[in-house]
Amino acid sequence: QVQLVESGGGFVQAGESLRLSCEVSGSDSTIMAAGWYRQAPGKQREWVAAISRGGRTNYVDSVKGRFTISRDNAKNSIYLQMNSLKAEDTAVYYCTVGNALGTEYYPDTWGQGTQVTVSS
Repeated sequence: QVQLVESGGGFVQAGESLRLSCEVSGSDSTIMAAGWYRQAPGKQREWVAAISRGGRTNYVDSVKGRFTISRDNAKNSIYLQMNSLKAEDTAVYYCTVGNALGTEYYPDTWGQGTQVTVSS
């Protein structure tokens, strides 16, 4: 059973930065692809970023140039560095692991989520 635990969310002002962390147990982050999703109240979950088993990354257009997904294979952890945060980035952010095919990412397991609130 794969377990994911997110941390690093919080309340920040627009223009500031946050770094989300996701600890993976029961799996190896070097084997599985990983991704971040987010969900604002009353809205559908939105894919944000993904990283393949080979380390390639992709992002939703709205966060390109601001967010960076990475992983530390030695720590079995996944990260989302969020810079230049905007109020519209406010959401619950979910860490996932799954499979990548080309530019498409298919999550299999979800974390519990961590709240990110950006005030303008």
